[in-house]
Amino acid sequence: MKLVAEISMYPLNEQYIPPIQEFIDRLNSYENLKVVTTATSTTVCGEYLPTMQLLAEEMQRSHEKVGQAIFVCKFLNGDKMVNEI
Repeated sequence: MKLVAEISMYPLNEQYIPPIQEFIDRLNSYENLKVVTTATSTTVCGEYLPTMQLLAEEMQRSHEKVGQAIFVCKFLNGDKMVNEI
């Protein structure tokens, strides 16, 4: 089963762009994910369970490094989407 996740990250500090870029760069390092970034969010597509695990690990890594950050996520069943990313 495929997962499509749309994620926006909001680090709660003045220097917010570097942590966002680091998060996106880490997501792009996974060959098994398709990642598309726009001005307001990043969409990730991959196999459901491995993708959820990777997202959890990378969000945790961001929290450990940044301190406090808000992640706004939408999760969709990629198998039921007409136009996949």
